[in-house]
Amino acid sequence: MMLGVICFLLNCFMYLGNDGNRRDIVFLLDGSDNTRKEFPAIRDFLHKIIENLNVEENNDRVAVVQFSNLAVAHFYLNSFLRKEDMLKSVRGLSHKGGRPLNTGAALKFVKENVFTSSSGSRYLEGVKQILILISSGRSRDNVEAPASALKEHGVLVFGIGTQSSDSRELQNISFDPSYALSVSEFTDLPNIHQQLLSAMSTVFVQVTTMTPTVIPTILVESQAPRRDVVFLLDGSDGTRSGFPAMRDFVQRVVETLGVDENKDRVAVVQYSRDPAAQFYLNTYTTKGEILNTVRGLRHKGGRPLNTGAALQYVRDNVLTASSGSRRTEGVPQLLILLSGGRSFDNVDTPASALKELGVLIFGIGTRSSDSRELQRISHDPSYALSVSDFTDLPNIQQQLLSSVESVVIDVTPESTTDLVDHDTSRKDVVFLVDGSDGTRNGFPAMRDFVQRVVGKLNVGGDKDRVSVVQYGRDQEVHFYLNTYTTKEDILNTVRSLRHRGGRPLNTGAALQYVRDNVLTASSGSRSQEGVPQMLILLSGGRSSDNVDIPASALKDSGVLIFGIGTRNSSREVQGIATDPSFSQSVSEFTDLPSVQEHIARKDVVFLLDGSDGTRNGFPAMRDFVQRVVEKLTVEENRDRVSVVQYSRESEAHFYLNTYTTKEDVVNTVRGLKHKGGRPLNTGAALQYVRDNVFIASSGSRRLEGVPQILILLNGGRSFDNVDTPASALKELGVLVFGIGTRSSDSRELQKISYDPSYALSVSEFTDLPNVQHFDILGRCLPRRDVVFLLDGSDGTRSGFPAMRDFVQRVVETLGVDENKDRVAVVQYSRDPAAQFYLNTYTTKGEILNTVRGLRHKGGRPLNTGAALQYVRDNVLTASSGSRRTEGVPQLLILLSGGRSFDNVDTPASALKELGVLIFGIGTRSSDSRELQRISHDPSYALSVSDFTDLPNIQQQLLSSVESVVIDVTKDVVFLVDGSDGTRNGFPAMRDFVQRVVGKLNVGGDKDRVSVVQYGRDQEVHFYLNTYTTKEDILNTVRSLSVLTASSGSRSQEGVPQMLILLSGGRSSDNVDIPASALKDSGVLIFGIGTRNSSREVQGIATDPSFSQSVSEFTDLPSVQEHGRETHCGGEQRSSLCGPV
Repeated sequence: MMLGVICFLLNCFMYLGNDGNRRDIVFLLDGSDNTRKEFPAIRDFLHKIIENLNVEENNDRVAVVQFSNLAVAHFYLNSFLRKEDMLKSVRGLSHKGGRPLNTGAALKFVKENVFTSSSGSRYLEGVKQILILISSGRSRDNVEAPASALKEHGVLVFGIGTQSSDSRELQNISFDPSYALSVSEFTDLPNIHQQLLSAMSTVFVQVTTMTPTVIPTILVESQAPRRDVVFLLDGSDGTRSGFPAMRDFVQRVVETLGVDENKDRVAVVQYSRDPAAQFYLNTYTTKGEILNTVRGLRHKGGRPLNTGAALQYVRDNVLTASSGSRRTEGVPQLLILLSGGRSFDNVDTPASALKELGVLIFGIGTRSSDSRELQRISHDPSYALSVSDFTDLPNIQQQLLSSVESVVIDVTPESTTDLVDHDTSRKDVVFLVDGSDGTRNGFPAMRDFVQRVVGKLNVGGDKDRVSVVQYGRDQEVHFYLNTYTTKEDILNTVRSLRHRGGRPLNTGAALQYVRDNVLTASSGSRSQEGVPQMLILLSGGRSSDNVDIPASALKDSGVLIFGIGTRNSSREVQGIATDPSFSQSVSEFTDLPSVQEHIARKDVVFLLDGSDGTRNGFPAMRDFVQRVVEKLTVEENRDRVSVVQYSRESEAHFYLNTYTTKEDVVNTVRGLKHKGGRPLNTGAALQYVRDNVFIASSGSRRLEGVPQILILLNGGRSFDNVDTPASALKELGVLVFGIGTRSSDSRELQKISYDPSYALSVSEFTDLPNVQHFDILGRCLPRRDVVFLLDGSDGTRSGFPAMRDFVQRVVETLGVDENKDRVAVVQYSRDPAAQFYLNTYTTKGEILNTVRGLRHKGGRPLNTGAALQYVRDNVLTASSGSRRTEGVPQLLILLSGGRSFDNVDTPASALKELGVLIFGIGTRSSDSRELQRISHDPSYALSVSDFTDLPNIQQQLLSSVESVVIDVTKDVVFLVDGSDGTRNGFPAMRDFVQRVVGKLNVGGDKDRVSVVQYGRDQEVHFYLNTYTTKEDILNTVRSLSVLTASSGSRSQEGVPQMLILLSGGRSSDNVDIPASALKDSGVLIFGIGTRNSSREVQGIATDPSFSQSVSEFTDLPSVQEHGRETHCGGEQRSSLCGPV
């Protein structure tokens, strides 16, 4: 889990925002013996404050906690959604009593138990977090650390005390000394009632690198949020007459800003062919100076208009620390572009680069501008504003200012699936590893953990940089951020790390050392360029020195700290980490691999066309949703589901956080009724889903990096525009799948979908089961047949339990299911024996139970060759459950503890010729050369000292298994309908054949292709052995005409036989008997039909899921993409697709 969290946060900082109207307010009441008499006054004060709040689920929320020696929550932020219920609870509050007064523990309790999402806190949505402490005396325990933790979490703390309170302590606890209020005694609380309400209602939020830090206005002092604002002005020849209006506009906007060195900063850049900075963000510190300079701006002139170059200039020269940008402090970066024409150069790359940096871009254009270009440049299409000409700028001034005031910043780009692999940002990552005497046994596991994390990084060039520091009493840098520039060099060094030893453990000194000596420019840190700084601490014990001050110094300088501790260090590590959620604990460091596991979670929204046109098909749509939900793991912390139905308007049946069990979801889906209505407004529905469903308050976990999936079922062309809302969803990172019928607009569906290949088609919704095979939610989980071949000879008796445990751990990572991964286990010594075959078990539980019960076989000599032959002849066969002829990858994992007594080369070659991917794992007693010869490739031969070290290579093996790419040799026959009915569609069919052949590996003893055309009769255009080069085949395919024909093969050699049928009409003769005969002889049949032939084609195909329907053959390109994804699980190359 922790590695998943680290990998996510290494790639993106938190999505940040503010919401001016909603507050989460927690009252922390002193219920100690000292307040017994005055508690009714405290309760009345609380009652009056709540009466003035707007208590609703989507407005203000309130929690109440009472404390003395311990803290007790009376109710949480999500306990009451109605004010009346809350006030009734407050009226019933009883005094707690007790001593001593532990305010520090109470503050800690509130942070860890109340200001959390599960308790109703909406801090991840940027909602203001407010704590009102009412205390009557000095705390018995320490308050500084928990108070600081609350402030770092973005909580605004007000302290209210009496003459018995310690005023300094109250000021230290409060967000600012001026937020500590005082009364003589609690009966005087009404005197500050209005003062407190005013302060709470004028809170501003400042966006920081991690959490919204709250800066309120209280009493007289007012602090506005900080922003760095850059104006980029088109000064080309085309804007000469409009320039004075642009200049006036800049003046008016600047007038509204709070310009001050520590508040808003402003820069102005003018451009045409080249850009020129008029002044930078740190040039002026007063509004007067800026306005004087703006008034004196002169039009630059020049052509052509290079907006792309100007955007790049702003990124590289203006939004930098040296020019006054405070981006690394989390200050929002705003760019306001005024452009009067279409750019002569490319704008997409520099605009994307700015967005990746977290810059919020507003584009303002005229009728001479390219509105689409401006929308692409802007943060969101809705951030692109337009006027007839620049003299109309005053008309949109307020619109712009409103957007600027409510700025929501996404600091780094979001990713939809694998957040590490799609990373485009840069980061500096330092590992600080405990090498003291206490970690001697766990050090190899720590070293492996560092390797695995580095393996996920994008090291090289100007991308990720890595440093490793080991410490105990003192510190030792193994390498700095600028020592190595390749991942290979880093991994080689990490592999050779040796435990340092030493005592005592000085974690504080080590943190300070990293700050002063590693995270510096001379050591390769790029903090001054705004590159995120990450520290990953692995600590196995409690520090003998102070850690708070150096940890705070690192955080203050913007370093993001992740901490991993053991049971001996977990509390201290939580305090060091940026936030307790950034820390993780393991029993021992040998448990680190479990930290790596990251549960796959998904938020899935179904958007169903409920218009008049889908009345008949709605029951089928409803059944489809049920079937997909059945495959999900619906739980609060796993998969979540929402269903929306639309026609003219949209209606949410339930949101992502409405139900937490699969049963509830399925029951509600079963009861769905068709909505009806017209026209069909798909665009409005997409916008509705974006604005009302994919949000945190509706249960979306997008901000936590959980994949967001939208499945649209659509039965017609939209009446409104779909482009803008579809783009907005994609920019939000939503993965959109579109499923339509022949009544849908296939092009529109492709535009809506995340990628054209994500748009699927059926003739009618009653055909939806045919797309069930396409794993929408996993993008076709790969299928694999995995065989473990275990050395059970006398030489492995002591190591066998470790081998058995290893098999268990690998099986745990597989997706075992009849139609996904299958597993077999064979044990051998002198003779081999199958413990179970690939089709013996269909559930992971059955396999694991059997593996746990395996007993060592014993015997000698070790005949590995005979065992390999046995696997080929008896296990990797169709009768034993192998799906090799369906193109499913065949994997053999051999664990061998010695040199084979017989010959291994011939049977190993025979397995490789069958396309089996062999991994060999041996010990120091094995013959490493023999193992390399057996393995698919020498690099697939892994080695450990003895089998007890197998966990050390587990991840390496799994990575190889996950990324398996199999190239299965195959014989492919295209059977093409050349009858009169396909005359118009024939060119498209011919192109389709060309494209598929283009994907195959034709030549020598690899793939072979034949093409047969038929109508009344058949004509073979060429046989499987006619051509041996792809060029010859393609040349012949290009010259095909409408005639008729038949086929050729290596089936006796075990080569998979594939038939791809393209049929445009219903057959006049019987198809069942010959189709069955083909299937019985092992031929895999794929069928593509039109609306006239789809049902028949389904019957002919190996399985209905192997058939696809198009309205016309001119739609074949979309089928090709679908087919490739459907039958090419993930990275694996299928029998149909060949090398992709």
